[in-house]
Amino acid sequence: MALINRMARLFRADMHAVLDRIEEPEALFRQALRDMEEELAGDEQRCKLLAQEHGQLAARQDEVSQALRDIDGELDLCFASAKEDLARTLVKRQLEAQRHAKLLARKRASLDESLAALKTRLEQNRARLDAMRQKSELLAAEAEPAAEPCWTAADWAVRDEDVEVALLREKQKRSRP
Repeated sequence: MALINRMARLFRADMHAVLDRIEEPEALFRQALRDMEEELAGDEQRCKLLAQEHGQLAARQDEVSQALRDIDGELDLCFASAKEDLARTLVKRQLEAQRHAKLLARKRASLDESLAALKTRLEQNRARLDAMRQKSELLAAEAEPAAEPCWTAADWAVRDEDVEVALLREKQKRSRP
């Protein structure tokens, strides 16, 4: 039984080694970098869209606030002129505008939270991508083969003094009994 377990473990280890060679870790790492860059670009695009929507909501809130001020002035005129039926219509418009302003405020608050969370995630992802790029550069630098030493004639040339010293050593070795 132990022999079968050992054989199975050996087979699994060999299969993992084969898969590791097939997967090409460098290619997978480059693909992961590309995926991170695409995700970051998508998040940046979403951030721009949310910022644009935020601006539109702010403009709409300003319009509703101006409409409420206008209605308030018209109501003063209606009450001064004793036109209660006209004032009733203006009060209805005022209530609708107030509810619309509350809805816009809630949407804008929700959008502020989403935008803040997205910006935080963007910064974190940028930092992670920069770290991965630095690792990639380090790995690429390590993977580059070292420059072969350049041999010059001075490195392998034998001088006369070297020959004399080597000759004396050889004589000395042979003269010992």
